[in-house]
Amino acid sequence: MTPTTPPPANGLAEQARDPRKDSLIEYPSRFPIKVMGAKADGFVHAVTELARQFDPTFDASTIELRDSRAGNYLGVTITITATSREQLDNLYRALSSHPLVKVVL
Repeated sequence: MTPTTPPPANGLAEQARDPRKDSLIEYPSRFPIKVMGAKADGFVHAVTELARQFDPTFDASTIELRDSRAGNYLGVTITITATSREQLDNLYRALSSHPLVKVVL
């Protein structure tokens, strides 16, 4: 007779099998992302194009802009429809690797 290990009382074994439950985000959902970069020509356009690449339904009219105190940097908030953790990870990587982007939150 082989001993069996009972499942954990907290149900984590079940949760670990379902990748959808590994996240606190329910998909699909509206998800805001703040992108900061130098206030330069093409910055907002680049962020908009990346958002559209990962969310074809992205509405550019929802973009929020905020200048830094000194006016050298620009904060851009985009709100996408997040459909998966993979989509968000890929978008964050694409934004973070763009030369005009300094920070992605």
